[in-house]
Amino acid sequence: MKKRKKSETALALPTKKKKRSLKTILKNDWQLYVLVLPAIIYFFVFNYMPLYGVQIAFKDYKLVQGIAGSAWVGLKHFKTFFNAYYFRRLLSNTLLLNVYYLLWSFPVPIILAILLNRVEGKAKRFIQTSIYVPYFISTVVLAGMLYIFLSPTSGILNFAREALGLKAIDYMSEEGAFRSIYIISGIWQSAGYSTILYIATLTGIDPSLYEAAEIDGASIWQKIRYIDLPTLVPTAVMVFILDCGKTLSSNTDKVLVMQTAGNVSTSDIIGVYVYNVGLGSGQFSYTAAIGLFVNVINFVLIITVNKIAKKTTSVGLF
Repeated sequence: MKKRKKSETALALPTKKKKRSLKTILKNDWQLYVLVLPAIIYFFVFNYMPLYGVQIAFKDYKLVQGIAGSAWVGLKHFKTFFNAYYFRRLLSNTLLLNVYYLLWSFPVPIILAILLNRVEGKAKRFIQTSIYVPYFISTVVLAGMLYIFLSPTSGILNFAREALGLKAIDYMSEEGAFRSIYIISGIWQSAGYSTILYIATLTGIDPSLYEAAEIDGASIWQKIRYIDLPTLVPTAVMVFILDCGKTLSSNTDKVLVMQTAGNVSTSDIIGVYVYNVGLGSGQFSYTAAIGLFVNVINFVLIITVNKIAKKTTSVGLF
């Protein structure tokens, strides 16, 4: 009886898993690590090795002396930027442009995805293709289209204004119109492509939920409110957090090709300033300091928004 009890207790106890050594893991799963190796090398070379150059922001970099041989100046370049004559204008223009763009552009892909989820057949494919195409238009071509459409002599909008008895306006030279043009054209170009993530999320909804809602007599708006929106919340929150991490990182290329002498007071952003000073004057240490400042602010913002999102919605990136 004693032997039987011992055997029963032995069976009841959970067996401890033996820890595999690193050598055994590599021997058994080496194929998987070989597949992952190119990605690891890519990120190491292009994302981690360049971090060595961050010290340029704290040095008076000279090309002949190299990074290691250049003189250490500490926070000199940061102070120069903070005390610059246009610092407040650069910071306010960049913040306003990106905050307005985020507020107006963020809900549009969600709305489009919800509407497309209600369309079926060939019409859905045609609409999706139509709203995806603008994303693949280059920035220079987009700017050229804007100059043509908003031209004071041959633009479509000014033709409409003159037909109504109003004077033509050179929109691309109006400082008050720059942000609106930037935001509207940006939404038109990228909103359709941004719906892909949300549509993929909606396709994962169990059809039985919609069937149960129909049996209960739910309307289309009730289905959207109680099924679609709650499903999209986690994805939308993560996208919003990532977008908040770009608050000081504007589309410099687009602003450069849209900038004119008339709208420079609102289109003069940090990215354009870095481009002009960095390539125009060759002040690499100064522009590196500005870039580091922008990245630090963006990092702090993404951490802060992530914490707020986790407290309010229980969804976060990490």
